[in-house]
Amino acid sequence: MEPETTPDTLTHTPGTGRPVPEAGPELLRRWRSGGGELVELLTEVRGLGGVAAFRLGPAPTVLVTDPDAVQHVLARHPDRYVKRSHRARLLIGDGVLAATGAAWKSQRRLLQSQFTGPGMRRYEHRITGAARTTAERWDGYARTGQTFDVGREMRRYALDAIWRSLTGHPLDDGTESELDAVAAVATALPTLPADVTDAHDAVAADLARIDAVARRAVEAARDGAAGPDGPGLLHVLTDAAAERPEYTDRLIRDEMVTLLVAGHETTATTLTWLHLLLDRYPAAREQALAAGGEGTEQRRQAVQALVHETLRLYPSAWILPRHTAEAGTVAGYCVEAGTDILVCPYLTHRDPELWPDPEHFDPRRFTAPDGRPTHPGAYFPFGIGPRACLGLQFALRESTVLLEHLLPAHTLAFSATPAKTVYGITVRPDGPALATSVRPPG
Repeated sequence: MEPETTPDTLTHTPGTGRPVPEAGPELLRRWRSGGGELVELLTEVRGLGGVAAFRLGPAPTVLVTDPDAVQHVLARHPDRYVKRSHRARLLIGDGVLAATGAAWKSQRRLLQSQFTGPGMRRYEHRITGAARTTAERWDGYARTGQTFDVGREMRRYALDAIWRSLTGHPLDDGTESELDAVAAVATALPTLPADVTDAHDAVAADLARIDAVARRAVEAARDGAAGPDGPGLLHVLTDAAAERPEYTDRLIRDEMVTLLVAGHETTATTLTWLHLLLDRYPAAREQALAAGGEGTEQRRQAVQALVHETLRLYPSAWILPRHTAEAGTVAGYCVEAGTDILVCPYLTHRDPELWPDPEHFDPRRFTAPDGRPTHPGAYFPFGIGPRACLGLQFALRESTVLLEHLLPAHTLAFSATPAKTVYGITVRPDGPALATSVRPPG
């Protein structure tokens, strides 16, 4: 989108790079008069280029969407462009998503092996168990014609999968009800008061429910009470506490809640979007099911492509804030120390120069030769670099396994779909997605 006014430029140190193009006052006035949604402002600022700036206060914020600049900030120089306090810190405390410095490196190292290679195979049957439970429930919906909320169903499945992986137990109705508080706090975060005490007080009851569930689960893991699926991720954390004093009860709670949030909320949102997109683009479902037979690698790749294309349009983290610890240049532009940076996968993934017809849902981008850009900074729904999401493989496997169970046996007829999109911690549909499940012919 081309701005109607000539952009201003940031002040910069001579000889260290070009000044960053900056949105002028007319662009900001136009944005404010239109309702002031952040995504709309960023879309307009993106019209100035892949590295551009705007001011909502005295200091500039730099928006980064150019693939080279994305890789520069997130992957090549993570010590220069640092992550500060996480927006969900009130919920996840000092868990690995919010931790920084040496603490973050230590916590990530402990968990990393659980989400790659042999570690992932440990949780495969737990994910499959949760998928089978969901498929059986949907079979019942299809028999009775019951209407259900697809978003609620996807949260229920994803929570079951991560709960089995954490504790070794299937999710029971009582725990599910208590853990509704996780989604309640996550949804409330963008609207909470700026004062930390006031923010905590506003969601204190939900935080207390989460803490109670975590306390019971941690105590069971510490007592060696493995579930029917065997020891889970919580046992990894409680075992670490025997040798590493930093793993207090509070840090174990924070890591557990971090894994609950990262392991179910984002996946549930992605799967909800995917079902809504398949309703609009039914040919995509047929193309995936036509690729190979059940259980084949070809079918799996086609189903994964559905997930990847959904994540392109609705990335797990739509915006990644960073803070410039020392001055430098980003794609040839000077960025001063102290500058806040917003890396925006949502806009990079919708750049028509990278993704032809970017608003169109086309999973073949991820199966056809040359169907997608190869630059690592062009597609990064889970981030890139050392702070990329630990649970990437878990989330992809979780999504793919469920779809392999549901797509051949069910099509959805929606009676109500969300009219708006909410840009909060995640990009999520605003409201229920009500549907009935119909078994396809044959």
